[in-house]
Amino acid sequence: MSGNGVRGLPLAGGPPVERADAAENRRKILAAAAELLASRGVEALSMDEVARAAGVGVGTVYRRFRDRAGLVYAVLDDREREFQEGFLQGPPPLGPGDPDGAGPTPLERVRAFLHALADRTEAQSELLETAEMDSADARFRDGWYALYQSHLATLITQIRPGADGIYLADALLAPLAANLFRYQRHTQGMSLERIKTGLDALLDGIRPAA
Repeated sequence: MSGNGVRGLPLAGGPPVERADAAENRRKILAAAAELLASRGVEALSMDEVARAAGVGVGTVYRRFRDRAGLVYAVLDDREREFQEGFLQGPPPLGPGDPDGAGPTPLERVRAFLHALADRTEAQSELLETAEMDSADARFRDGWYALYQSHLATLITQIRPGADGIYLADALLAPLAANLFRYQRHTQGMSLERIKTGLDALLDGIRPAA
């Protein structure tokens, strides 16, 4: 771990090492899910429909992904891993930059993370909402959330030593839940820039006292 944030954490959400036949089933299931999403939208993404399109038993789909939320998160995996690579080891201010150089401040990294997560949510908000609303704890059960929380908590405690980094990380992540984000964007008509400005205002509360 560097002085400017989290380094060396494993990327969350990647497929496990598996047998060739299991990997082939996973590939077929994800390809079928992506095709259904492209042709018929989120509403068509049921476990039964995906199994039928992939040519596998529905029990295979449930064993691999547990529920629809798990399946949707797997479909989103490539975009998510790109995002994770950006904040864990990418260029500053989102990433840590050169560990031997000055690098971005923790506050700059938190701001860049929140803005990048808003962009990531904007790009795939409908799918994210489908996954997060599948069960009450779906958003928090996925490995992505734990990684986000750990990353922010580390940076927050560097900004304000002694602060409750976990609680404050949750507070900063809460506005980026997909259902609230979509409500603000599509019902209230908020622009993405307005949402980012609001996130900056929340972040002001974490700045150390002058």
